[in-house]
Amino acid sequence: MSLLDRIDSPADLRRLTREELRALPAEMRERLIAVCSQTGGHIGAGLGVVELTIALHAAFDTPRDQLVWDVGHQGYPHKLLTGRNTRMETLRQESGISGFLKRSESEYDTFGAGHAATSISAALGIAAARDLNGESFKVAAIIGDGALSCGLAYEGLNNAGHSERDVVVVLNDNEMSIAPNVGAMHKYLTSIQRNPLYNRVRRKLGEIADNAGVAGTLLRRWEESAKAFFTPGVLFEELGFRYFGPIDGHDVDLLVDTFTAVREMTGPRLVHVVTQKGKGFPAGEHGEKWHALPAGHDPATGKQIAVSSAGPTYTKVFGRGLTELGAIDPRVVAITAAMPSGTGTEEFAKAHPQRFFDVGIAEGHAVTFAAGLATRGVRPVVAIYSTFLQRAYDNVIHDVAIQKLPVVLAMDRAGLVGEDGETHMGLYDIAYMLAVPGMTVTAPCDGRELLALLRSATLHDGPFCVRYPRATVPDAVPPTAQIDATPYGTWDVLRRGKEVAVLAVGTMVQPALAAADTLASEGLDVTVVNCRFLKPYDEVTLAALLAEHRQLLVVEEGTVVNGFGAYMANVVAQLEPTVRVVAHGVPDRIIVAAPRARQLARCGLDAAGIAERVRALHESEAVAG
Repeated sequence: MSLLDRIDSPADLRRLTREELRALPAEMRERLIAVCSQTGGHIGAGLGVVELTIALHAAFDTPRDQLVWDVGHQGYPHKLLTGRNTRMETLRQESGISGFLKRSESEYDTFGAGHAATSISAALGIAAARDLNGESFKVAAIIGDGALSCGLAYEGLNNAGHSERDVVVVLNDNEMSIAPNVGAMHKYLTSIQRNPLYNRVRRKLGEIADNAGVAGTLLRRWEESAKAFFTPGVLFEELGFRYFGPIDGHDVDLLVDTFTAVREMTGPRLVHVVTQKGKGFPAGEHGEKWHALPAGHDPATGKQIAVSSAGPTYTKVFGRGLTELGAIDPRVVAITAAMPSGTGTEEFAKAHPQRFFDVGIAEGHAVTFAAGLATRGVRPVVAIYSTFLQRAYDNVIHDVAIQKLPVVLAMDRAGLVGEDGETHMGLYDIAYMLAVPGMTVTAPCDGRELLALLRSATLHDGPFCVRYPRATVPDAVPPTAQIDATPYGTWDVLRRGKEVAVLAVGTMVQPALAAADTLASEGLDVTVVNCRFLKPYDEVTLAALLAEHRQLLVVEEGTVVNGFGAYMANVVAQLEPTVRVVAHGVPDRIIVAAPRARQLARCGLDAAGIAERVRALHESEAVAG
C-alpha cells in the first residue's frame, strides 16, 4: 500500500516517520497530476504547496487547530490528506469534490475560499471568537499564490498585528499569482530571498549558535538583528508580527521543525515560505501556463488529448479584437488584475507593451487606476472576470460613475461558469450594473457583436460595460477594422411574430431563436429581439413591441432577482401597464459546479426551457382571456 493510501486523515499523517514524510510529496504530486489531467483544475499552486501542506498537518493538531487557506486552489493537497483522496476523480465534477475550499464538504475546510486574500481576516475572526469563547486552539492563515498583492491582505495584517492575538500567518511566496507577480511587494519579498549577505550571515550565525550552548541565545538575538539590518523583513516585525524566514518550502524536515516550534509560541507570527509553483509537473514547471489545466490532458506533455473543433472563446476574440483596436486608436489601453492570459489581454501586452498594465490581484485599484487614466484623455479597457469585479463595486460607483469617466469594463465569464462552481459564477453583474447611474450596460450575442460593442465603448464619453460568457463564439469573427461600432442604445429585432415577444440578452439570443423555430412548427409565432443594450434600452423598439404584443418574456443569463427582466417590468408598468412582463433567468439560489450546458438546461435557459416558458406564458394568457 502506498503512503498516500494509508492516510485517511491528518492523524494518520502524524503517525508517519520523517523518512516517510520525505517520500510522501512524490506520491501526492503524481496523484494530483493524474487527477487534474483527467478532470481539469488549478494544478500549479497545489503542486507548489505539497510539502507545506504536509508540514502544516504534521505540526498542527487539525481539525482542532484551524488552518485557513487562501486562494482555494492551493487546497488540492490539503484535500488529499483530509479524507478525500479516494474521491479526487470527481474534482470539479457535478456532485463531486469542489475545486475550492468549501465548509460543507469537510470539517477541515475551516473557511470557504475561491477568491484571493481572505485568509488573514477570516483567521483573525476565528481567533477572536476562540478567545471570546474561552477556547484553546491554534489558528493559521495560509496566504499565497500572489494574494499579497491584494489590499484585503494588508487590512488583515494591520489588524492582526495590532490585536496581539495568537495567530499564525504563513506566506506562501511562489513569485506568482496566475501570471508572474508585479509590484513593490513582489520586489520586497524577492529581496529577502535573494540577499546573499543576509543568507551568509544568517547561516553562519546559525551554525555557531547551534554549538554555543547558553551563548547561543545571544547569537540568535544577533541573528534577528542581522535579519532586520540586511533585509526588509523588518516590515512584518513593525506590523506586529514575529517574522520567521524565508525558509525553503520544499524541505519537509525544515518546515515541520519550524511549524512545530512556531505553534508553541503565542502572539502574531509570520512564517515566510518560498515555494515553486507547478513544481514536479513533467511537462515543465511553467507557472502561468500550468496554473490551470482543462480536462483531458496528457500528464507527461501537458498537451490536450482531444482537440476541440469548436470555435475560439469569447475571451480569445476579445483579446484579439482589443489588440487590433489598440492599433487603430492610440488612446486605448488595457488593464488586468493579475490575469493577462485568463482575460485574453496577453496579446495586447505583446503588441502594445507601453499601454498594458497588470496591477496584480487588486480589482478595486484597477478600476480607480483606470479612472485616473480617463481623466487625461486615455481610453482604458479594464478586463476582469464578472465574479472578481464584484470586489470593485464601490470603485465603479464612486470613482467612475459619479465622475462620468469613460472607463470600459470588460466583464469576462459573465453568467454560468460550469465546473469552476459557486465562487466564480458571474450571475450578478447585470443587476449591480443596472443600478449604477450613467452606466451603459451591454451584452453581445456573438463574437462579432462583442467587438462592435467594444468599438462603441471606446467611442462613448462615459462609463460602459460589456459582459460576455465563458463559452465559444457561435460564428467566425472578422477583423475589428471590418466591424462598425454598434449604434448606441439600439436593439435588433431578429424575428417578428404575433404572439409573445422574447427579449433575449446576450447569450440567450441563439437559444431564443432556436426555441422560436420549435414553437413556429407548433403554430405559435413569436418575436425575438436581441437586447444588446440593457441600459439605455431602445425606447423606439420597445414602444413598437408594446403596441403589438400583450406579453413580453425577458430571458437573461443572470440572476432573475433585480435583473434586466425586473428592470423591464418596472419600465413597462409605467409605459403600458396592461402588458405582462415575465423575467426568465437564473433562479435565486446558489448554483453548484456542473457542465455549463447542464447548468443552462437546469435553469431553463436552453432552447427547450425557453420554448416551454413561452408555451406556459401563452397558455396562461389564453386561459385569462
